[in-house]
Amino acid sequence: MSKKEIIPLGDRVLVKPAEKEKKTKSGIIIPDTVDKERPEIGKVVAVGAGKVTDEGKVIPLKVKAGDTVLFSKYGPDEVKYEGEEYLIVSESNILAIIK
Repeated sequence: MSKKEIIPLGDRVLVKPAEKEKKTKSGIIIPDTVDKERPEIGKVVAVGAGKVTDEGKVIPLKVKAGDTVLFSKYGPDEVKYEGEEYLIVSESNILAIIK
């Protein structure tokens, strides 16, 4: 059996959240219990086909797989698949592409 993948629908984007820094610039190690908020930066893994207008026209997404994005903290839905954690974000909740 081949490995299954997640394919977002519509204007949704599958994002792998960035790992939080475990150490400050001065070398102080931050324990996992201090910061449990999810990151607001991640890498796009897959994108949907695009937003469908009332006329039935599909508007393609501006982001693509491989892009690093900044997204709204409270917009994404958390998904755990095959032991990995992902976020599904609507394109409207993506604030910027980081280059």
